[in-house]
Amino acid sequence: MLHIRVISPTSATDGVVGCLREATGVTNLVVFPGVARCPEGDLVEFDVAREAANGVIESLRGLGIETSGSIAVEKIDIAISEAADRARAEAPGEGDDAVVWEELAARVADDSRMTWAFIVFLAIATQLAAIGVLLNSPILIVGAMVLGPEFGPIAAVCFGLLQRESGLIGAAVRNLVIGFAAAIVVTLACALVARGLGWIEPSMIAEGNTEEVNFIVKPDRWSFIVALLAGVAGVLSITAGKSSSLVGVFISVTTVPAAGYAAVAVALGDWTEVGHAGLQLGVNILGMVIAGTLTLLVQRLLWGKYGERVGPRPRSDR
Repeated sequence: MLHIRVISPTSATDGVVGCLREATGVTNLVVFPGVARCPEGDLVEFDVAREAANGVIESLRGLGIETSGSIAVEKIDIAISEAADRARAEAPGEGDDAVVWEELAARVADDSRMTWAFIVFLAIATQLAAIGVLLNSPILIVGAMVLGPEFGPIAAVCFGLLQRESGLIGAAVRNLVIGFAAAIVVTLACALVARGLGWIEPSMIAEGNTEEVNFIVKPDRWSFIVALLAGVAGVLSITAGKSSSLVGVFISVTTVPAAGYAAVAVALGDWTEVGHAGLQLGVNILGMVIAGTLTLLVQRLLWGKYGERVGPRPRSDR
């Protein structure tokens, strides 16, 4: 269930309430006349089944509420109510499968913004991956994959392609390029210092010394297939709110490890390995973007058909 708070101009409140009383999946409707101050108006609160939220939000936007008032949405973790159970039963599909497009749009917009936190997390993850390469340690590689935050901008690119929003795509791509560039530069600087101190040497990434982590710089058809599967799983985990599944996506693809390997290879002068790592990075990102965009397209088509089944509710007394 989702809880939605609407600030409505007094002149529009009757229309809002009428719309909600007829909507499928809506319950716990409450109206507080004249309590809103900024913007001024009435406060309308209600709960809605997740799978019916798109139609309700669309109807409210059709009344112009987003310009003359406001619409705020939050997730309800527990709803102990027979009325809520009936509302969920009315709505088509399952809540875990539903895509709330406004929620997704807000999330990818946040992920497409350049922030210091994104760069720092990516830089730390890349350095962990580089150390994992030097120590031939799969555990450190996996840790770096979990820490890497790069799937957020990738998902934003997918959504931008679906919606044909060039601004969103450009912002997300810029985030990825600047983030990986900064992470590689920082890791390269640290690797050069370590080489100057005699801590690392070219033999550490020579053939035979990195057998446990070679998978991150050997792109092949399996790399692309894994990236495709990760793109599907990543988008599903975001749209369904399954954050625990998203961790599995991070572990399955080698974007951050490839960046870390590239930085180490540059520091040690092994340009062949730099090329391999760069190709692996590109293959993974391309595969996730293709699969993620197609997954969103399928979800939109499926939920479009569900939307056709959402008509006026059979009862309006909840």
